[in-house]
Amino acid sequence: MAVGNYRKTKVLESEYLSPNMKRVVLTGPDLASFPSGFEGGYVKLLFTKQGRALHEEEAFEQLSRQNIMMRTYTVRGFDKTTQQLTLDFALHSNEGSMAPASDWAREAQAGDEMIVGGPGSTMGVDSSADWFLFVGDMTAIPAISCYLERLPKTAKGTVVLEVTQQEDILDLTKPGGVDVIWKVNGTPGRNSQLLDTVQALDWHQGRVFVWCACEFDTMKTLRRWFKRTKGIEKEQMYVSSYWKYDCTEDEHKVEKRVDSQLSD
Repeated sequence: MAVGNYRKTKVLESEYLSPNMKRVVLTGPDLASFPSGFEGGYVKLLFTKQGRALHEEEAFEQLSRQNIMMRTYTVRGFDKTTQQLTLDFALHSNEGSMAPASDWAREAQAGDEMIVGGPGSTMGVDSSADWFLFVGDMTAIPAISCYLERLPKTAKGTVVLEVTQQEDILDLTKPGGVDVIWKVNGTPGRNSQLLDTVQALDWHQGRVFVWCACEFDTMKTLRRWFKRTKGIEKEQMYVSSYWKYDCTEDEHKVEKRVDSQLSD
């Protein structure tokens, strides 16, 4: 199957990290050509438009018929020696919208097939900054976890994370000088506490680098505050939306495209 950037994989193992976060480890010979160093970047998981995981024997037919949809997930880890690709899935569903990847991850068992596209580029952090601010909801936890693990041991900063319930709070590997603030929001995508929490932070001295990813509307309010209130320049931050409430990923892409053409 390893054609272009598409690779056939199978589930090696899966486990719940918390009630709303599921880890799935994929493996297979095709991953021998998967590049190293893309933790925090993304891959595309392939499904039919009916929401079923695409299988190898039908892949070319479905691709030619354009009967596919892709869902984007962060590369949480990759071991080239063992050919194991780790993905963590935030399992909240978009109410009323198709959520094939979350549905698939919930039921994932050893041997289940998944075709993976990518990887895509990583959006890293400026390690020369004086301090770091990471902000995100559960969809951003895998990427933020990757970046925290790569920060210098002397790094300072703050992480603000919003989870669905108390039991979703995870033990993150991070430098000792980085504090983590957890907020619980039982209605992901609505009633977010991220902006209020960030506004209440004590701002460190020196040059900050901001890394922020969350729901689309929440992202826009945070981005506006970073730019207008704190005067943070574009090169000092990465701010993106990973999803939009009550939208499919395809609908979200359209919203992101329009948003990128407008300025706050």
